[in-house]
Amino acid sequence: MAERVEGSVAEGENTIEERHVGAMWELEQKLDQPMDEEANKLKNMYREKGLSMLMLLRLSFQSLGIVYGDLGTSPLYVFYNTFPDGISDSEDVIGALSLIIYSLLLIPLIKYVIIVCKANDNGQGGTLAIYSLLCRHAKVKLIPNQQRSDEDLTTYSRTLLPEGSFAAKTKKWLESKESRKRALLFIVLLGTCMMIGDGILTPAISVLSATGGIKVISPKMSSDVVVLVSIIILIVLFSMQHYGTDKVGWLFAPIVFIWFLFIGATGMYNICKHDTSVLKAFSPTYIYLYFKKRGLDGWISLGGILLSITGTEALYADIAYFPLLAIQLAFTFFVFPCLLLTYCGQAAYLVNNKDHYKDAFYASMPDSVYWPMFVVATGAAIVGSQATISGTYSIIKQAVSHGCFPRVKIVHTSKKFLGQIYCPEINWILMVGCIAVTASFKNQSQIGNAYGTAVVLVMLATTLLMILIMLLVWRCHWILVLTFAVLTLVPELSYFSAVIWKINQGGWVPLIIAAISLLVMSVWHYATVKKYEFEVHSKVSMSWILGLGPSLGLVRVPGIGLVYTELASGVPHIFSHFITNLPAIHSVVVFVCVKYLPVYTVPEEERFLVKRIGPQTFRMFRCIARYGYKDLHRKDDDFENKLLNNLFSFIRIETMMEPGSNSSTYSSAYSLNHTQESRDELIHNNNHHHNSNNNNIDEFSSMVDYTVSTLDTIVPADNRMSFSQNNTVEDEEDELQYLKTCKESGIVHIMGNTVVKARNGSWLPKKIAIDYVYAFLAKICRENSVILHVPHETLLNVGQVFYV
Repeated sequence: MAERVEGSVAEGENTIEERHVGAMWELEQKLDQPMDEEANKLKNMYREKGLSMLMLLRLSFQSLGIVYGDLGTSPLYVFYNTFPDGISDSEDVIGALSLIIYSLLLIPLIKYVIIVCKANDNGQGGTLAIYSLLCRHAKVKLIPNQQRSDEDLTTYSRTLLPEGSFAAKTKKWLESKESRKRALLFIVLLGTCMMIGDGILTPAISVLSATGGIKVISPKMSSDVVVLVSIIILIVLFSMQHYGTDKVGWLFAPIVFIWFLFIGATGMYNICKHDTSVLKAFSPTYIYLYFKKRGLDGWISLGGILLSITGTEALYADIAYFPLLAIQLAFTFFVFPCLLLTYCGQAAYLVNNKDHYKDAFYASMPDSVYWPMFVVATGAAIVGSQATISGTYSIIKQAVSHGCFPRVKIVHTSKKFLGQIYCPEINWILMVGCIAVTASFKNQSQIGNAYGTAVVLVMLATTLLMILIMLLVWRCHWILVLTFAVLTLVPELSYFSAVIWKINQGGWVPLIIAAISLLVMSVWHYATVKKYEFEVHSKVSMSWILGLGPSLGLVRVPGIGLVYTELASGVPHIFSHFITNLPAIHSVVVFVCVKYLPVYTVPEEERFLVKRIGPQTFRMFRCIARYGYKDLHRKDDDFENKLLNNLFSFIRIETMMEPGSNSSTYSSAYSLNHTQESRDELIHNNNHHHNSNNNNIDEFSSMVDYTVSTLDTIVPADNRMSFSQNNTVEDEEDELQYLKTCKESGIVHIMGNTVVKARNGSWLPKKIAIDYVYAFLAKICRENSVILHVPHETLLNVGQVFYV
């Protein structure tokens, strides 16, 4: 009988506890609701303006300098890298020309210009832009900080998938396992790392090939002199980067336009003068005959043929600067014909002059146009290199926004064009890499092998991502997807198999560059994900905070405290740590979440979301500042004032609403009755947090010792109650004026200074990655306070350590 009574009592206690937990959960949802309503109020629509034919032609002309500079300089070194040991038979030249023609047709024209360029993220290209597009259509992002309100952005375009469709099944398959999400991110990062490698190899091979033409007219000139001249040009090129391209950018398009006219005209001249029979290379039959005759040597020579399409990956990365139709017109009706003419012209010359395979481009030039061509070629090489360098800055910026690269300094170089940026640290790393490659190899062949390896891996990564785009975003029929995969993967895998043979002849360089870049990006992203998981699992319940009463159990001093957090909901652990160690907090508290979304930009009028937390007497708000991967924190943005102006606007709008909609309707009596109990529970939770184990967060320890016992002696209950009564008086005043007064009293930015360490017992690679690699990167990277331009005198760092 006693056992039954005890059992009944226990069941009753469990029922009460379950009801208490349920009530607390419901209260939590009411107190800290998502910002869907606020986001809907900000949403507006834009309409893309149509372009006139004259404007379209003008933009097509301008796109030559930015988009096609790299691709246009490929004729300088293709035939030399295809036949590094000489030409034995003229039919080999015809076969190589046929391969070049169909490579240009299949990869740059059909794959990129017609298909891939359409898979842009509101005009943005590149592997990270594709990844952002996929993140909006499937939950594949490893940092799950997206909310429903983010989908209401005007730039957050996506399509809903019908239930049971092949696209929906693919989406479910991709989301079902973390390993698949990590594999997707690996492909994206691999493509990104190879694009960084392009930023080193493109200037090296382009400038060296252009300046090497001087040996045609001065055969006795030493190769060391050519290398020295190339290094000087590279040093000048990188040293001028901080000035930007705004002042000289108008020269790019004319230089590249003249370059294409020159190579097209000389190509036509060589065809007519030397051998018109090379036009038979348009028959694919000669591709079969080429491989049949040369065998393995012919297959390995694909590494040289691949160089004819280098710059295509940069074409896709640079499409943000111009409308897609302008880029398509420029390539289809001008760039493509000029490239075909110059390759056919060089082939016609080589058929009758096999010994000039090393300098086919300059040797085939008429003597009367040699020097003008040399000057224009050097200018085109510099323009093509500049486009690749600028693209590398943009890629690094996108990687930083995705949490995949350490925070670096980003400088605006133009007041007119926000996309023109400069990264000092990256610039000097690229310069050192270019000089090292140029000085070490000293010839086009080995640099060409390295360049080809980087290019083909970028193309393979783009193809794999495009397959997912066609399935999830475009919802193409699987037959079309399979056709695209076969037509692109077969030639690209063939190129890849060829460059593998040349790993020991320079092909190892991009692999080393990619390995270092991938290590940096992977370690940084891993630590970023773990830090976010720590924030999520150690956050404090809003009901506990509100249970402390309007004074939060502390002395509320005049001023505004901006508490920065990764969380878009809930109270960050640094705040609970702060209030359990210090007896005072500001009279107005704003939880600020700065987060990057998988969109290219967030319109200024949609950037900030503001919401009140709890009753009006608490003076607590949440502000989410949203950025896209192309958005930058400029010094003249004045982040602090913009945030406060949005807070003031929110209060003005709130006062015009009906009283029933105000969140202050939540009774403050609940808070006062539970002040001591909730505060004790909060302090207890903080004191014992390091003893609790979690599957995702292994351990946490604070850098500052807790001093809980001092709180009750420093902040008597009478003072807390007195301040609560004062709040009642303040509620009768104009809240807007009250906030302005607090602003004048001072603003303090409270940020977490989190140190990540590997826990005891971790395996050696993890310890090296976290305790050495990440620690070094965290030490040399820029702090969040610097990125947001927070004044040093208003910054308060809250130190904490957690182990992974």
